[in-house]
Amino acid sequence: MNQIYTTDVLVVGGGTGGTAAAIQAARKGVKTILVSEFPWLGGMLTSAGVSAPDGNELEAFQTGLWGAFLQELQRRQPGGLDHSWVSFFSYDPRIGAEIFADWVRELPNLQWISGKVPLEVLRTKDCITGVRFADLTVNAKIILDATELGDLLALAEIPYRWGWELQSQWGEPSAPANFNSLTQTYPVQAPTWVVVMQDFGENTSPEILPAPNYDPSQFTGAWDDYGSEKFLNYGRLPADRFMINWPIAGNDYCQNANRLLDAALKKREFMRECFWHSQNFAHFIQTQVGRRYGLAVKLFPHPNSAFALHPYYRESRRLVGLTTVCEQDILPLANGQTAKPFHDAIAVGNYANDHHYPNVEFSLQPKSIRWGGRWTGTPFTIPYSALIPAATDGFLVCEKNISVSHIANGATRLQPVVMGIGQAAGMAAAMSVVLGCQPRDLPVKSLQAALLTDNYAPGIIVPLFNLSTNHPDWLHWQTYYLHNPEAYPTDGNCPCIFDQTDNKLNLNCFTGKFQRLDQQNYQFNITRETNLTTTNWQLVALRSHIDQQLQAFPSEKILKVWGRPNSSGNWLLVEHLEEV
Repeated sequence: MNQIYTTDVLVVGGGTGGTAAAIQAARKGVKTILVSEFPWLGGMLTSAGVSAPDGNELEAFQTGLWGAFLQELQRRQPGGLDHSWVSFFSYDPRIGAEIFADWVRELPNLQWISGKVPLEVLRTKDCITGVRFADLTVNAKIILDATELGDLLALAEIPYRWGWELQSQWGEPSAPANFNSLTQTYPVQAPTWVVVMQDFGENTSPEILPAPNYDPSQFTGAWDDYGSEKFLNYGRLPADRFMINWPIAGNDYCQNANRLLDAALKKREFMRECFWHSQNFAHFIQTQVGRRYGLAVKLFPHPNSAFALHPYYRESRRLVGLTTVCEQDILPLANGQTAKPFHDAIAVGNYANDHHYPNVEFSLQPKSIRWGGRWTGTPFTIPYSALIPAATDGFLVCEKNISVSHIANGATRLQPVVMGIGQAAGMAAAMSVVLGCQPRDLPVKSLQAALLTDNYAPGIIVPLFNLSTNHPDWLHWQTYYLHNPEAYPTDGNCPCIFDQTDNKLNLNCFTGKFQRLDQQNYQFNITRETNLTTTNWQLVALRSHIDQQLQAFPSEKILKVWGRPNSSGNWLLVEHLEEV
């Protein structure tokens, strides 16, 4: 039996971007259907197991649905989010999935159907009108491709890119001049099937069996430069669990990745090998580090509960859109700390350009900066026109499948920026329905204004380090730079007085000696007794006025620091400072 549904907005794919898009569209008041393959929503953030996400970590960039998600995690996650050294936000993926499910459940005009994959895209001439699944068809005014691999692009025969482009195409400084052994061996960035391990303490964990193709030489030296403890703490989660998503002789897997384009047997072969590769890495870890460490129990909702529901895909089919984001668009302006914003910007990212090819060090143009006592990435924007097909109506993309080059995808693929892309796509779809226009005809200024003034989760559009959404001048400066792009400050700081109201509640207070190693490298030696086993820490700030204070203090100054210690990163995350 083929059941037929009719809706305003259809989102296919329940990943990071799709979940955000569906929630935003429904909150805007239009009838929305979200169809997902898996029983958890959130994709990279939950079902793919990457519950130690990267990017948009500075307070000024914790906005929109991404910021709301972090706030809800802080509220629900016992013990907070300070566990790993790869991320400032490490959490139990079950809690992330609960948050998304609760948000969806609160919306009576949002229907979520799980366990379905798209089989056919319906169209009338150049307009997408519906999607057929195994036992149902959904017709909609606007359809969003939020699948992990851009499946609707292929089914609808909408032009897309897959893999590398040469330097001659867009003049990207890091693109290869010619196709070579690297581009042939690894056509896209490597996926990873995340597995979560657990410290069983004094108890002996069950043996992790190897897969049939086990070869320990694949993992030799995986953590030699770190030591086993720091290696495990890379992705430490609450309750003595460890997210294993390790790029150095670890569980990245990319053998014959073109098989992912096949809808049947070849894709299943790749998936099995990718799963086995992580199983073998977990077996290797246990044999090297000891039976104290085993597979986590009762985590993901399927029999192999230590393994994510699907691989963490770093790259997808990528739309040929009205605008293509290239490497130059994510690199800092000359003598600046930010990239030049697009005039039709709808989301902000700031992660470094991070590419994964097993056992290969791929050189990329640097886009990292020192800020707040640590390395972070140059902020950049995503244009609305990168979500719109060149010649197809009724359709938007909102995942890693936006119109972006292979090189720039290394920065645009991260969870927070994809969540921002999804929120913007959902808002655009809903507004197009209300206005009775195609997404390409939606006035971008109206879309930007709607995102900035959203009742639930207003989102940043112009990167500014020194303004958070709770500042009274935030909306003024966001709007001002959208209308006066020539005035945008290349250092990313607008001329305003930061509200320095700090919260010291539920924070530890430490007294010690401040040391400046260089302009953005701060050490703090605790001199008053605490219950911490370590006395020497790195000071890290995620708030602009704290960063400015740290830059101004001279070495040897005695300070009181209120903040949160992270033993895995050996840093104190500073929330308030006072001179003694």
